[in-house]
Amino acid sequence: MLDLLAGFVQELRNAGLPVSLTENLDAMEAVQHIPIEDRDAFKYALGATLVKNSAHWRSFETVFEVYFSLRGPEYKLVEDSDDALEEMWREMQEQMRQGDGRGSSGGMDSLTPEEIAQMLMQALLNGDQAMMRALAKQSVQRFAGMEPGRPVGGTYYLYRTLRNLDLDSMLQKLMDASREEVGGELTALEERLERDEYQSRIEDFKKEIEAEIRRRLVADRGAEAMAKTLRKPLPEDVEFMHASRDEMQLLKKSLYPLTRKLAARLARKRRHGRKGPLDFRNTVRHSLSYGGVPADPKFKFPRPAKPELMVVADISGSVAAFARFTLMLVYAIQNQFSKVRSFVFIDGLDEVTDFFKGTEDITEAIHRVNTEADVVWVDGHSDYGHAFEVFWERFGKDVGPKTTVLLLGDARNNYHASQAWVVKEIRQKARHVYWLNPEPRSYWNTGDSIVGEYGNFTDGTYECRNLRQLESFVEKLA
Repeated sequence: MLDLLAGFVQELRNAGLPVSLTENLDAMEAVQHIPIEDRDAFKYALGATLVKNSAHWRSFETVFEVYFSLRGPEYKLVEDSDDALEEMWREMQEQMRQGDGRGSSGGMDSLTPEEIAQMLMQALLNGDQAMMRALAKQSVQRFAGMEPGRPVGGTYYLYRTLRNLDLDSMLQKLMDASREEVGGELTALEERLERDEYQSRIEDFKKEIEAEIRRRLVADRGAEAMAKTLRKPLPEDVEFMHASRDEMQLLKKSLYPLTRKLAARLARKRRHGRKGPLDFRNTVRHSLSYGGVPADPKFKFPRPAKPELMVVADISGSVAAFARFTLMLVYAIQNQFSKVRSFVFIDGLDEVTDFFKGTEDITEAIHRVNTEADVVWVDGHSDYGHAFEVFWERFGKDVGPKTTVLLLGDARNNYHASQAWVVKEIRQKARHVYWLNPEPRSYWNTGDSIVGEYGNFTDGTYECRNLRQLESFVEKLA
């Protein structure tokens, strides 16, 4: 067990979860006080000691299901339910013989897909978890076509199994059975409750199929190999430019707790700033108690002014997701700035500050930015030089010594003129100018990327591909 837990913890670290030695020892101690056969208690004991961020729970569950897929009472239930499945099959055969005198004489191996579907429908109607586990095992064995050593992912086997079961029509059959049971139509409330219950049972059955496939793959390939195959990046490490739809949703969920943490950190950083210059009068006054010796020098504690922030973001193509998350983050912590103004561009530039005023739903504001902003002036391809020129002509006078200018984009300029002199002029007037680039640093200054040309006139050019890097940078803005 110790070797298993050690491998489990190591895989969590490989997946990106920050598990310290102390937390590892806490987990070892916790599992000594719970019944090892209680899988749920075992799982949540490990989760309580090893997981510190709710956004990491999904990755923890994936690793747990792999490492402990062949252990637990439910795995034994699958084995024990085979006899119950055989008994259910014999009862169905007997009913068929009594009804029309026909019926197959074969055993479980002779079941047709229609007969398995009929047994599954009965298990779903009764909510029989043990029977659903047994049917999941039988379905994977019959339909998945799994071969030892074959380098195929679990998704392929899941697709083949579900395709043969035809679960899409199962919900309607279950609802028809419910109507027949009551001898008429269901009320609107009953209809909704029954539908939700059956949908939940069908989803549980799909999870049982996934678990059975995972058990067989782990038995064939080993836990470490399967964990490596199923390993996914944590939400804070997902790249903005390559995130899937599900990963986008996780990013959005992770963004809000991140903004609260950053806001508190920035406020604390400003409140506990460095000491100011020597307060001579206050020092002399306190030195009287020491006979005129300035043994306790006093300093002025200036109130650091909140900076102004201007965000200029490229929203073309693949960098649009990066700009969207950056704008959401900046506006979520905008109380840390005295003024925030936002500008977006493709080959033209438009100010979108008003889109964020008077609304608490930042997602709606971002949608307005993408649909209403006047940013396509010529052909809809990025032209940083022209956009920066327009910004300087229209809004350059608003840049002052308290202004921090944040430039967002990959600097792929489609071989147009760079007009880097605009960034130089902005830097001479502004407090700080930073550039955030969502591309890997190895891609910079390749092809039509001219980020180095602009970066020469900034206070720093930063790679910002995920929430972790974005969080690290935002701390510099204060």
